[in-house]
Amino acid sequence: QVQLVESGGGLVQPGGSLRLSCAASGFRFSSSTMAWYRQAPGKSRELVATITSGGSTNYGNSVKGRFTISRDNAKNTVYLQMNSLKPEDTAVYYCNVNLWGRSYWGQGTQVTVSS
Repeated sequence: QVQLVESGGGLVQPGGSLRLSCAASGFRFSSSTMAWYRQAPGKSRELVATITSGGSTNYGNSVKGRFTISRDNAKNTVYLQMNSLKPEDTAVYYCNVNLWGRSYWGQGTQVTVSS
């Protein structure tokens, strides 16, 4: 079955960096577009970044220039490098893939940006 397992979240000071990982299994990872979303308390889930099977990337306006999505097909893993973090980046971050007309999600990893 499809599994997405996020890791790498935590508490970081404003201006700091974190790298999130999402280990995927149960589908052909190398052929799939992967995405990161986030959801802050009281807000709807928003798209952070996507990466296609060919490596093309797309970012939400609020993270452009600060976040970088990448993938390692040999490890079936997608990453989110987050730099220059701001308090408004505080959220639960989710890994996502759409397969066969269905959307799959990981359990999420908490990122808290605070001094």
